[in-house]
Amino acid sequence: MSPHADAWSAVRGRPWRFLVSAWPWRSLAYLASTVPIGIGVLLVLATVVGLGLLTAVIVVGLLLLAGVPLVATVIAEIERARLRLVLPQPSGGERPTLRERLRTWRTVPVSWSEIGYATLLATVGWVVDAVVLTLAVTTPVVLILAPALVRYDAVDIVGWRIDTAAEAWPAVAVGVLVLAVVAYLLTALASAQAALTRLLLDPPEARLVAAVTELRRSRVGLVDAFEAERRRIERDLHDGAQQRLVALTMTLGQAELELDDGPALDLVTRAHALAEEALEDLRATVRGIHPQVLTDHGLAAAIHELADRSPVPVDTDLHLAGRLPARVETAAYFLVSEALTNVARHSGARDAQVHAWVADGTLTVTVVDDGRGGADPARGSGLAGLAARIDAIDGTLDITSPPGGPTHVRMTCPIGPT
Repeated sequence: MSPHADAWSAVRGRPWRFLVSAWPWRSLAYLASTVPIGIGVLLVLATVVGLGLLTAVIVVGLLLLAGVPLVATVIAEIERARLRLVLPQPSGGERPTLRERLRTWRTVPVSWSEIGYATLLATVGWVVDAVVLTLAVTTPVVLILAPALVRYDAVDIVGWRIDTAAEAWPAVAVGVLVLAVVAYLLTALASAQAALTRLLLDPPEARLVAAVTELRRSRVGLVDAFEAERRRIERDLHDGAQQRLVALTMTLGQAELELDDGPALDLVTRAHALAEEALEDLRATVRGIHPQVLTDHGLAAAIHELADRSPVPVDTDLHLAGRLPARVETAAYFLVSEALTNVARHSGARDAQVHAWVADGTLTVTVVDDGRGGADPARGSGLAGLAARIDAIDGTLDITSPPGGPTHVRMTCPIGPT
């Protein structure tokens, strides 16, 4: 069966081969499942709307009525899945994940077509299918079983009365013929209903895909705007406050040379030392906001610099050819920086390793230490904030840190356009 085949194309392609395929059974399953689902939808909608109207004078009723679109959305998702029985989705095209659907549900306008479909299913759809299935299945089954049934009583089916076994055997042939016709009729009905379902449910699906696309674009835009703001702050500190502190330390140094020994010289010397400490702290802060080495030389050089500054020995194994997108490099840099800071401050590790490589369009960075373990981002670690940053660029952060160690921090992130 072709990946793009559906029940109706199977009927039109090879009608006789269709009878021995799975499509008649899939069509029967589609129509038969409509009945319990339709009854369930009827009960849910009747309960929600009924209780909402009865309690409309208070806030509870309004909340119940406001939940109707959500109920319709859930029903629509079930129906989209059930469509695959007779009208499979095309293999191409990107479909939003369940997580993205939940994120964007509140931003998608109320879909009246979904509400209308749920109402149609609850009031007409399941009734039609129940009646058709009763007649379409009962008639050929009774005719085929006529020789056995006539032993107990006369068989009367659609105006045809069968009283003897001699009359029953021709009914078997008619029953087989009717069964073949019923297979075509049920498939045609299932295909028509599936086409109507897709017609009503595809527009909100398209709006949902557009909303997810916009969500992804806005997330990337926020990351880029955040990075631009970081660079502006780094530039202002570097060109403003840092230069003034440099001038201050130089002035205090000159004052030390001009003063004689005494209390005044001691105060100036102390002020000079404090100014140099403040300048060093500011330089560390500027590096933490956005390291210049990352901008000038890329992720590999920046990781080597972090490893050299770490008080815990760090081995690096980096396979990074060329530059990566700026947002990816920044996220990976701060991941390694935060992980090595935690190693030095909390883990009690004797050494650590940093591995980074690119494969199949994905960057993977891991930081491993042999410390005591027990790292938990939920306890306020900076890794929790990094997880949000990595998630914003469609990456993932995994932390494994059992008591006694070792601790593994792993980031994977797709590499988009630079």
